[in-house]
Amino acid sequence: MERKIAIQGIQGSFHHLVAQQYYREDVAVLECMSFGELSKSLVNGDASEGVMAIENSIAGSILPNYALIDENKLQVVGEHYIPIDMNLMVLPGQKLEDIKKVYSHPMALLQCKEFFKQYPHIKLIEDADTAEVARRIKEKESHKIAAVASKAAAQIFGLEILAESIHTKKSNATRFLILSTKKKEPNGDKIDKASLKFELESKRGSLVSVLNILRDFNLDMSKIQSMPIIESPWKYSFFIDVTFENYDEFLKAVGILEVMTEQLKILGTYKNSLI
Repeated sequence: MERKIAIQGIQGSFHHLVAQQYYREDVAVLECMSFGELSKSLVNGDASEGVMAIENSIAGSILPNYALIDENKLQVVGEHYIPIDMNLMVLPGQKLEDIKKVYSHPMALLQCKEFFKQYPHIKLIEDADTAEVARRIKEKESHKIAAVASKAAAQIFGLEILAESIHTKKSNATRFLILSTKKKEPNGDKIDKASLKFELESKRGSLVSVLNILRDFNLDMSKIQSMPIIESPWKYSFFIDVTFENYDEFLKAVGILEVMTEQLKILGTYKNSLI
């Protein structure tokens, strides 16, 4: 069976660009129109690995994706960062003042909100995928409607770019996780980053104690994200990323954290790509 990589969205989406960069240019992809569908494709074995956006330097974390990774027992086996370039595109021959509606993924619209403040006549509408909107505009020959998507999407679907790089901050980047149902085996690769999830008792100083252990074993916390535990009001689970030089020191720290925390899970160990 041909190896397939699950992506959220279609060809021309930012997930597709990440798959091409992380694997190879001609990688076979399985298009999923939601992150839930992407997760299910991995659990069902329809795809061997998947690409999932997890945080953006402007819009922040995509919180539901942490829950999907945890609930579906997925393993983080890698990561990839790409600069995000948002562009406003339409059927050829239209002008910006003609546009009545703009469709795109909610994260894309959020990253471009300052640009659209200049055009109060344009209605912003959230949609499932950036590239899918571009394809729909082309297929339906929709006038007075625009998409916010990548330049690759404009090229694939024959749309004209009315405005380039419309995201608020020009240093706009998104971190994507590479996911699998199987734990990554080192196979000689350098493993110097890990994603963990744990819960803590609601008592003073519990989080500080965890942070002290990370410090004592030379683990550098690059990310921390808390999420409420629905069935336990005012109790939180924590998702953290740590980088390290010594894998054995990491394992020693995990051994201590297992005693100090509740339900500690290693969501994945992999190579740090932000160096």
